[in-house]
Amino acid sequence: MSLEQAVNQVQHETGGKVLSAQTVRRGRSSFEHRVKVLTPTGHVRVVTVTTEAAKGPASGDSTKNPSSDGGSNKEKH
Repeated sequence: MSLEQAVNQVQHETGGKVLSAQTVRRGRSSFEHRVKVLTPTGHVRVVTVTTEAAKGPASGDSTKNPSSDGGSNKEKH
């Protein structure tokens, strides 16, 4: 889930106004989106949405595979 998707989800669930949003890495393949929202009742809440890393970077790695020189260099070290 992207940060934009997390913001949309939180905004929909709370019915509030999003004040800020950021993504924090929680490990190798886990991310946390922190969305600060002003609720309709006037309270400020920070909603955390945890997500796995997108498969996009994996496809980025697959584009590196055709350049087998990079892979063979890693094996030599």
